[in-house]
Amino acid sequence: MSGYKPLYTLTSKMLHLSTQISEALTNLEHNTKEAIPPILRKKNRIKTLAGTLEIEGNFLGEEKITAILDGKRVLGTMLEVAEVEGAIAAYSQMESYRYDKLDDLLKAHELMMKGILKSAGSFRNVNVGVGSSEGVSHVAPPFERVPELMQQLFNWLAKSDEHLLIKSCVFHYEFEFIHPFSDGNGRIGRLWQSVILHRWKPIFASMPTESIIRDHQDAYYHALEVAGSDGESTPFVEFMLEMILQTIQNVPKNDPDNVPKDRLESILEHLAKTPDMSVRKLSEILLVSDKTIKRDLEKLKEQKKIERIGSNRKGYWKIIEIQKN
Repeated sequence: MSGYKPLYTLTSKMLHLSTQISEALTNLEHNTKEAIPPILRKKNRIKTLAGTLEIEGNFLGEEKITAILDGKRVLGTMLEVAEVEGAIAAYSQMESYRYDKLDDLLKAHELMMKGILKSAGSFRNVNVGVGSSEGVSHVAPPFERVPELMQQLFNWLAKSDEHLLIKSCVFHYEFEFIHPFSDGNGRIGRLWQSVILHRWKPIFASMPTESIIRDHQDAYYHALEVAGSDGESTPFVEFMLEMILQTIQNVPKNDPDNVPKDRLESILEHLAKTPDMSVRKLSEILLVSDKTIKRDLEKLKEQKKIERIGSNRKGYWKIIEIQKN
């Protein structure tokens, strides 16, 4: 067991991508005091939940996930809602999981699947094959071997000197290869890679890597299949490093010290072009809550830069003074 080592080859592509990822993270952290503001962290978590669930065929979407997070009832099947509630519960504990502890992964699976599986939090007790559009693409190891294989994988995760960035990708592939649960393997595999990345850089708890994977879903499954055919995780590691890099590159780089001023200017510019623009539309464009936009509008009114003409429903905003740069 102590000699277990997943099969993969460090390639020049991996090293190049790893360097790009490190540089992108450095730029992100250098250019902002708080790389991802609270409202954007919430939006990214919702994107994460929607992304990982849509890969598994749950299309309730960001709007309904937001409603469920806010304690509202939504239209959907019992299974769909249970999957969302489970994902919310599992991801809510993300920053407290110990990345190299098998018991914590089992806890995450229990939270993720407790409303769906009677065996939530327990390894499968049957043999399984993983399907694809062309039939069974992978026959997972016999269920009797799952506890031993998973313990070996976590021992490697804890003791290997490999960089956590690479280990997160290798773990993701090896986990899917073992396929330790009767259901929920994809969701937990993606979650646990994010847990490992969070151990390296806490900012990953606020990045929607899963939504980027969702946008490249066919390539994601193809990379898993190619790695399986090659007998090592190298192609999948390269693919996941590309997804991580894309995730970082898509994070808005707003300095919170400048957000209020910039946002007020942006609101004035939007209202100058579209005087009847709604609070909801402004909040969507500027990536903040409705309450924040309402506070900003009140501030602009106090500064005598706008005034409301007509009712809240049918009126419009008149610009009294457009703030100069």
